[in-house]
Amino acid sequence: MERIEAAIIGAGVVGLACARALAARGVDTVILERHGAFGTETSARNSEVIHAGIYYPTGSHKARLCVAGRDALYAYCAERGIAHRRCGKLIVATDASQLPKLEALHRQGLENGVADLRLIGADEAKAMEPNLACIAAVHSPSTGIFDSHACMLALLGDAERDGAALALKSPVAGGRVDADGIVLDVGADGERFQIKARRVINAAGLYATQVARGIDGYPPAHCPTPHYAKGNYYVLAGAPPFSRLIYPLPEAGGAGLHFTLDLAGQARFGPDVEWLPDDWIAHPEYGVDGARTDGFYAKIRSYWPGLADGALAPAYCGVRPKIHGPEQAAADFVIQGPAVHGVPGLVHLFGIESPGLTSALAIADAAVAELCA
Repeated sequence: MERIEAAIIGAGVVGLACARALAARGVDTVILERHGAFGTETSARNSEVIHAGIYYPTGSHKARLCVAGRDALYAYCAERGIAHRRCGKLIVATDASQLPKLEALHRQGLENGVADLRLIGADEAKAMEPNLACIAAVHSPSTGIFDSHACMLALLGDAERDGAALALKSPVAGGRVDADGIVLDVGADGERFQIKARRVINAAGLYATQVARGIDGYPPAHCPTPHYAKGNYYVLAGAPPFSRLIYPLPEAGGAGLHFTLDLAGQARFGPDVEWLPDDWIAHPEYGVDGARTDGFYAKIRSYWPGLADGALAPAYCGVRPKIHGPEQAAADFVIQGPAVHGVPGLVHLFGIESPGLTSALAIADAAVAELCA
């Protein structure tokens, strides 16, 4: 049995950030990744947006870690030369019935510490974006976009520089709590081996609840029920109609069908919210149903009436690792350490969906603080 000081399960952006944070402390760390490359699931299938921290209940993990993570991420991108742009965002109301919700969202963002938010009228919004239709908007100058793959590559480079190692095609098949650590059963090339780690961070994303339940000695009553929601994206043929990100008001399960840009200037719309069966994880698939395009046009035309028929094409999708169902209130991030479940040296990260990408550096700091308390 190989012994290691710390094991990170999952090499998405949060797992890599955790490995970087531990390795920087001089902790001998291995990252166990089930796939043949890092960051191929939730971390690679998203809008690549740096969120400001507007939407989340004040004092929640999502609110605090998004604001802290945003600042840390901008600084990290600048330090490491990672492509990014602070392009800004407009959250729009398109009819009078939406104004109270827009005003409440503005107040929420200010309470969360997003100090540069402004509530603006239709004329100012249209001056910023002539193709936009709205009656009012919240302007968020600190929202941006970045190259998430380059960021993950930099995080991995930092971790490896400080002695961490990445083990690909190494899924965790189970484990047990031992007297002086946690034994993990790891599969690789059809064979199994064991690693004993004094400290473990479960950053397995879509598989985090499965990993947790597979560790004998972890009280399963503390493990939330997983749910999965697919978000489909469609690309726009032709020039982008806006220079900033455009978001409608949030809908159940997500932030609404929004307009985003990538760093190359490609315009795309999404994600929608398509709840999946709870057993989706047993046979994951990432197909985008072209028939769903029909539902996109009416929603987009509410704020961009100029969208032409046939201008959208299916692009890609991502799946959110949710810990609440479609009829339940949105759940906060769960950073679950020994104070909750009683297992020394073990931290689980559950429900790390949006704004997990923005929050990754701050989540890592919080997880490591739990682990090293």
